[in-house]
Amino acid sequence: MAEVRVCEVIKTLDVGGAEVLLVERLRRAPRTGRDYTVVFLRANTEELIEALLDDGIKVVDLRRGPKWLRYARLVGAVRRLSPDVVNVHSPLPAAVLRPALRMMRPRPSLISTVHQVWYHPLTRLLNRPTRRLDDLTVAVSPQVANSRTVRGARLVRTRVHGVDVAAQRFWATRAAEVRAEFGIPGDAFVLACVANLRMQKNHALLVEAASLVLARRPDALFVLAGDGPLRDQVLADIDRRGLRERVRYLGLVPGAGRLVAAADVLLLSSTYEGLPVVVMEALAAGVPVVSTAVGGVPELIRDNHNGILTPPGSAEAFADGILRAMRPDVHPVLAAGALADTATVDLSETADWFDEIYRELATGAR
Repeated sequence: MAEVRVCEVIKTLDVGGAEVLLVERLRRAPRTGRDYTVVFLRANTEELIEALLDDGIKVVDLRRGPKWLRYARLVGAVRRLSPDVVNVHSPLPAAVLRPALRMMRPRPSLISTVHQVWYHPLTRLLNRPTRRLDDLTVAVSPQVANSRTVRGARLVRTRVHGVDVAAQRFWATRAAEVRAEFGIPGDAFVLACVANLRMQKNHALLVEAASLVLARRPDALFVLAGDGPLRDQVLADIDRRGLRERVRYLGLVPGAGRLVAAADVLLLSSTYEGLPVVVMEALAAGVPVVSTAVGGVPELIRDNHNGILTPPGSAEAFADGILRAMRPDVHPVLAAGALADTATVDLSETADWFDEIYRELATGAR
């Protein structure tokens, strides 16, 4: 059989949910008779780029030049690759590429993998008219499959991607070492939030909830990892409340899954989500989750089984959920529930699932 050439297109290669899912899947993808290239337009860190290159996956970097010109260069870059299959993981690149790829001869098969339940209205306006040009739309959760971000697609399949369970279980056994690396006391009750500092993640609610929790449980230690445009605003909020000693900001942490595995509880205060990778990493490590009930989170977290769900937008409810998860009669039950659900978030079969899709589409296109 002829080699299958696959081009994966994503807007950014920062350490975010969609980006990590893509990179981890490709690192496990079958290589015999396959040629993978990742094309991206933006990145503020080299971590995922280096991971791809170390695994022998080609990368096309379009960061140079004006932002508006990158999309024109994107079309040219994909055409030069002459792929059999193109899988686009971001809505704006998808809207640009769909009509352009339809005019290619031979025409590659086109997949859009949708990771979010919400797009900016302008992005949604640009994306929707061309959505039916996809040969296949893949939603990363049932919640995403039923959202407006997928509405209008011709053919939708749902695939929960998962994470590297073995790696997370390994780091769970090294929790003491990881805590020492970040100067976290071994006996601290660690509440970790690993998320980009963007409006969607609602760190303002998290910091307000932390102040309420610390008023009743001064032994709690909140640990924040990530970076983003709201960093200065979040840090100023922490300082204004006098919480810097008990709400520690670690910045961008490479391989942050190990920090998740070393925590007692993972926190997620988002206003909207698709299917968060960090929640899957927590379950893989046997770490319970306190999260707002948004997006695909309730598909993974069962209240009072492996975590606690709270209504979005309420700092008081989020604080109450944290305090409940910290109780000595509750936390062991939630941790046992998280560990019992480890198999539900295993990535191992997802790479083969995509490979079969790519093979079928490439064969049909030819």
